[in-house]
Formats: sequence, C-alpha cells, structure tokens
Amino acid sequence: MKPDEIDALVPRWEEAGMSPSLVATLELSKRAARLNLLFEQAVKAELAELGLTYAEFDVLVALSRAPASRMKPSELAKNLLLTSGGTSNVLQRLTAAGHVEREADTGDARSRWVRLTEEGRRTAAAALEVSGRVHEEVTAGIPEETLRRAADALREVLAPLGRRRFR
Repeated sequence: MKPDEIDALVPRWEEAGMSPSLVATLELSKRAARLNLLFEQAVKAELAELGLTYAEFDVLVALSRAPASRMKPSELAKNLLLTSGGTSNVLQRLTAAGHVEREADTGDARSRWVRLTEEGRRTAAAALEVSGRVHEEVTAGIPEETLRRAADALREVLAPLGRRRFR
C-alpha cells in the first residue's frame, strides 16, 4: 500500500506517546477530513458554474428530497446542521435567485414553509447530476470493491456514533 500524507504524521503521534488506538482514530479523522475536502473542492468548483454555493446546493437537495419539496426553515437548519442565521442567509439568496419561495403555514401563523420553485427543481436536478459526475471523477481509477469496502468500514465506524453532537 502506497503511503499518503497522513502516514508522515504517525511517527510524531507515536513519539508523543499516543496509544495505538488514538493514533488509529487520528488517522481515520485526518483521512476522512482529507477525503471530504477533495470531494467538496471538486463539487464547489462545478457548482460555481451553476451559480450555487455548497450551502445553497445542500438546501436545494434537502428540499428536493422533502415531501412536496417543502420544509420549514428550522427543519432545514436541523437536517443540514446549519445555524438559523446561516439558513436564513442561504434562503434569502435562493429566494432572490428564484429557486425557492416562502409560503404561510396555514396550521401555524408563526411559521412559514420554504418550497422549491420549478426553477429550483431544475437547478437541484442539474446540481445533483454535476455532483454525481464529480464524485465519479474524483474516485476514477479506484476499484469499485475498494470503494465499497471503504464505505462499509465508515458505516461501521459511524453507526455507533449516531447523530451525536459534541461541543
């Protein structure tokens, strides 16, 4: 197996007296972060050509998966792990671009729904297509069985963590 940039850090961690378990955990964390960064950078570059930020993409995709393509802003924030202020800013930009619209919640006068417009549906579909293509390009040359093993191993690590939040 060819060493990566994370392997260069391991001797320092070991010299610092870190346990093998902690070293393995740090390797996992650093590699997962590096992998996420590679995917995110590649996707962001393509989304920019569609006039979208990564956060806007996340919101459009979340809305496209929601029943009736609508959610409350608080649900979006919770599902996407965004602050209410961050969600509000993204929704303002998407509204101005004609991708989403807000409507009153007839069951709760204090609340509003956010829903995709037809333009928003088309943009979400195009962005999902771009994201899929980019993910395939990033992983090109990696055997499918390697990708499957990695995905399964990460599931095994993440499953016991659930949706824990840490300070």
